[in-house]
Amino acid sequence: MAAPIFETLTYLLEDGVTTVTLNRPDKLNAFNTQMMKDMIAVFDETDRDDDVRCVIVTGAGRAFCAGADLSAGAATFDYDARGGEAMAARTREGAQRDGGGLLTLRIFESLKPVIAAVNGAAVGVGATMQLAMDIRLASTEARYGFVFARRGLNPEAASSWFLPHLVGVQTALEWCYTGRIFPAQEAFDRGLVRSLHAPADLLPAARALAREIADNAAPVSVALTRQLIWRMAGASHPMEAHRADSRGIQARGKSGDAREGVTSFLEKRPPAFPDKVSSDLPDIWAHWHAPDFK
Repeated sequence: MAAPIFETLTYLLEDGVTTVTLNRPDKLNAFNTQMMKDMIAVFDETDRDDDVRCVIVTGAGRAFCAGADLSAGAATFDYDARGGEAMAARTREGAQRDGGGLLTLRIFESLKPVIAAVNGAAVGVGATMQLAMDIRLASTEARYGFVFARRGLNPEAASSWFLPHLVGVQTALEWCYTGRIFPAQEAFDRGLVRSLHAPADLLPAARALAREIADNAAPVSVALTRQLIWRMAGASHPMEAHRADSRGIQARGKSGDAREGVTSFLEKRPPAFPDKVSSDLPDIWAHWHAPDFK
């Protein structure tokens, strides 16, 4: 099957791992409407392709993503002034929906694990888009900035939910209040980043982690685990997790994957899991409903 082609990024599937590279290096991979559309389409593609076991997101050139494309000048964030059919189509409950949030909500729903390999500057939406990804590795030369207050804005991309979950309220407020640019070492020290790597070692490290997942874990179990961990981050009581866990164990316990997982372990051989995310993912969410803001 031919690889999908996107205007603002490249897509490479190799041996179960898809590498998505933001590809506007002359603009430091600045985020625009087309990149939002392309990235949402990427996760539609990776979800439906059973050959994809893990997704890596990185940037071309010197930056991961240096934030929103400011080529529209002072009107960049004035949706009312910009108008047009695209903005009207994104209006819900009287608000024109933030493009970064449309992306992070799509990543939140991903059925495949997502690893960020942050190769350079990650500012504004370049920082917040990562928050819905599962694991973040960074180059020692990467820099972060939640710069919204310095641009007369507020945090976007649902980061007021994601960021405190990852680093706590105090750190989230400090970074967003000050809007300062800070080094990857601070992101690591405060828990935003899993590990730091020399620039040449970053993608190999991300690929090694992706391989660990792709080679050893049942794809349906990974998809279910991702949903459980992310959705239960907002649960009001552990009973909600218990209900979802129980439904999952009941469904997965009788699956071909569970039989293969136990048998391969006892036989001391690599597993060959038969189930597919596209057809065998159980629905354990009868009791759980996302907010109706679509």
